[in-house]
Amino acid sequence: MKELPQRFLDDMKELLMDEYDDFIKSYDEPKTTGLRVNTLKINKEKLLNLNLYSLKPIPWADEGFYYNEEIDRPGKSPLHEAGAYYLQEPSAMSVVPHLDIKEGDKILDMCAAPGGKSTYILSKLNDTGLLVSNEINPTRIRALGENLERFGAKNCIITNTDSNNLRKVFTGYFDKVVIDAPCSGQGMFRKDEVAITDWSYAKVLECQSIQKDIIRDGYDMLKNGGILVYSTCTFAKEENEDVIIEFISEHEDAKLIEMQRIWPHKASGEGHFVAKIQKLENEDCNVKYIKIKNNDKEVKDYREFEKKFLNISIESRFDIRGENLYLLPEEHPDTKKLKVLRYGLHLGMLKKNRFEPSHALAHYLKMEDVKNVENFSVQDDKILDYLRGNTIETGKSRGWVLVCVEGIGLGWGKESNGILKNHYPKGLRINY
Repeated sequence: MKELPQRFLDDMKELLMDEYDDFIKSYDEPKTTGLRVNTLKINKEKLLNLNLYSLKPIPWADEGFYYNEEIDRPGKSPLHEAGAYYLQEPSAMSVVPHLDIKEGDKILDMCAAPGGKSTYILSKLNDTGLLVSNEINPTRIRALGENLERFGAKNCIITNTDSNNLRKVFTGYFDKVVIDAPCSGQGMFRKDEVAITDWSYAKVLECQSIQKDIIRDGYDMLKNGGILVYSTCTFAKEENEDVIIEFISEHEDAKLIEMQRIWPHKASGEGHFVAKIQKLENEDCNVKYIKIKNNDKEVKDYREFEKKFLNISIESRFDIRGENLYLLPEEHPDTKKLKVLRYGLHLGMLKKNRFEPSHALAHYLKMEDVKNVENFSVQDDKILDYLRGNTIETGKSRGWVLVCVEGIGLGWGKESNGILKNHYPKGLRINY
C-alpha cells in the first residue's frame, strides 16, 4: 500500500486517540468483499444451497454475505449477469437498512451511481412504490442504468441532474431520501490506492461544501414524517458529524435519530458513516403527474406478442417514445423539466407490424411469466455459450424464448428450425 497522507494520520490520531494504533494496523489486513442477494429474483436459501461460494453473513445486512476474493469469483458467473446478486463493499450495505423501507414507499437515491443503494432499495420495495435514482455525473450514469436493468427494475425513474433541479420538481414528495454523498473517500484507502493519491485536505473541504447543499435540497424533498439517511465512505469529521450537526442547528423541525460509524478496526468493513434524520413539519408538495392517454391500436403489436408468448398481461400504463414502449411506474410524476435516462420499464420496440422485446423485460419477467423457456444450470457450458453470443441448438421452433439460469431470466433468444438465435445484447457479452 502507498504511504498514507500525514494530514490524514494526524487527524485520525486526534479523532481516535487510544484506538489509533488498532486503526492503523487494520491497513495490514486484506480488504473486505461482499455480495448482496437480489430477493426479487432468488432467495438466500436457494443461493446458499447452490454451494458456489464460501459465504458468511454480514451482520448489518440480512441480504448480505462476505465472500473470499482469493477463491470465489462471483463476478464471473452467469448468476451475476442475471442480477441474482450485486457485488458491494460490506460497509456500504449498512446504509439502506436505516431507511426502514415499507412497500409502497416513494424513495429518492440522490447520488446513485453505480447502483449499490438503488438496487438494494428495489429489493426492499418488492415491485411497489417508486424509486427515483439520480446521478449528476453523465459518465457514471450508464453503469447505474445497466445495474438497475439487471436487477429487474420496474417502478423506477433514472435522472441525470443536480439536487437543486430535483428539488424544484419534487418538493415535499418522498417518504425516504438517501444521500450517499460525494466525499474525500478515506474509507476506500485500503481498497483502492488511487484514493490515497487523490486525497487532500482541500478535497475534504470541497466535498463538505457540496454535502451541505445536497442535504438541504434532499431534506426539502421529504414529506412530513419522512426519513433522510445521509452517508459517506470517509472518516473525516468535517464531512460527517460536522455536516449533520450544522444542518440540525439550522432546522428546528429536523430530528436527529442516530449517527453511526463502521470502523475497519472494529468490524469487517472498509469504513462508513450513517446519519438518520426525520422531518417533523408539513411541506407543500408541488409534484404534478403524467396524464396517461393510451390508444389500444398503438400497442396492438405488443398485445399480440403478450398473448402469444407471455402468461401475464401488463397493465395499460404505457408510454410510447418513438419506437420505444415503456411501462410507467405506478407513481408517474411529471419529469419533463429534468434530464431522464429511463422512465419505468422499457418493454421493447414497436417495429413495423411486430414487437421486439427488450433486454430489460427479460430481466423483469419471472420464468413462470413466459410460455417458452430454456432454463440452464449455472454449471452448464451452454449458458456461457449464450452469454458469449452464440446460437444454441434446441430442436424446437417456438419463436421468442426466455433464456434462464437457475430459473432467473437472463435474456431473449428467437427460435426457428431447431436453432435458438441469440438476442443477448452485444455490449454485454462476456469473453471468459
